[in-house]
Amino acid sequence: MSARTTVSPAPFLAAYDALLARWPVPVEALTVRTAHGTTRINACGPADGRPLVLLHGGGATSTMWFANAGAWAEAGHRVLAVDLIGDPGRSVHDGAALDGVPGLLGWLDAVLDRLDVPRADLCGHSYGGWIALEYALHAPARVGRLALLDPTQCFAGFRPGYLLRALPLFLPRRTPARARAYLDWETGDTPSLDPDWRELYALGHAGFPASRVVTGPRPSPERLRTLTAPVLTLLAAHSRPHSAARVAATARRILPAADVAVLPGVSHHNLPMAAAPTVNTRLTEFLAPTRRP
Repeated sequence: MSARTTVSPAPFLAAYDALLARWPVPVEALTVRTAHGTTRINACGPADGRPLVLLHGGGATSTMWFANAGAWAEAGHRVLAVDLIGDPGRSVHDGAALDGVPGLLGWLDAVLDRLDVPRADLCGHSYGGWIALEYALHAPARVGRLALLDPTQCFAGFRPGYLLRALPLFLPRRTPARARAYLDWETGDTPSLDPDWRELYALGHAGFPASRVVTGPRPSPERLRTLTAPVLTLLAAHSRPHSAARVAATARRILPAADVAVLPGVSHHNLPMAAAPTVNTRLTEFLAPTRRP
């Protein structure tokens, strides 16, 4: 269940709506009810387009796709950007606890059922990449293609130094200043983060009700080799959570048919935004009907 907070969510929700208004295509706000609560989905693109489900990183909200969703919608996809349950956003975790990884995957099953989406392509960034990968292993018949943007805990673990730097984010008395400092450190000398998204992340981190993050072990090589969906993995050369080179080498070794690339000049958090032209083109080509078996 959601934790209580005395901080008003109003500034966060106003920042959320302002960033969503920057999406370059009309957005339809959908809500579906599951046993765990109400899930918000920001949808765009043709209603009869092939579904593309977007799963954001922790604390990022579905608004993070402002530089990407329009291009994919205009390419003909029905883009379904989901606010993770229990995370900052417009989903409300006021139902049953997620109860570990099976509960998290069951929640996504229920969301797709309520949306009447029997099969979709999945794209996840960071923590959302781990969820997308786990879901593709959990329900292979429901996943057409799988795109992972600098995914964490999929092909390699976290750098110890990164975990130490990120630790203050999980301590009591969380503040927007701590979140901003963390983002600025992770971004480093790569292009600056979009200021509106940076502030939204900071506000959500400090004051929005959230549930305990559901995590699990990194999938074993044996499990990864059971993947049936084609995989695209785009990594940030300057990612702080892990070594992009190590992740790329492991992904290529375990999944030799996967399309794996390291994008220069970007970090973990700014990859979808700063590298949007490349990310948008690569994913559009990956999902193109002519690429399908």
